[in-house]
Amino acid sequence: MKKSPPAPAELLDLVETSLDDDKAEGIVVIDLAGKTSLTDYMVIASGTSQRHVGAMAENLRKKIKQGGIKTVSVEGQTQCDWVLIDAGDVIIHLFRPEVREFYNIEKMWGIPLPAGAESQSVATGLI
Repeated sequence: MKKSPPAPAELLDLVETSLDDDKAEGIVVIDLAGKTSLTDYMVIASGTSQRHVGAMAENLRKKIKQGGIKTVSVEGQTQCDWVLIDAGDVIIHLFRPEVREFYNIEKMWGIPLPAGAESQSVATGLI
């Protein structure tokens, strides 16, 4: 018997649990239901390094597939500065902190960058 895909809220819960288990930082969930036809939720989080971002992305991809989503698109996993995971009803952006701060995609949706998501690189002039 085939497993039916989870409802958007169930998928979001799976994503949040996985990110929390993997020690993601600055997790932000943006509810886009009714605001765009692209997705219901956008999740943005940071990892502490390229390795951390890559591990979180791989764990998420596996868990989403196990959860019943057949098609999971992943972009950016070769460099792991910014990894985009498209699971349909939930789109996940995983960043290294300085890359997240540089692009600040939360601002596009009127959401401030969460405390702890910013890096020291701007203060030290590395960007």
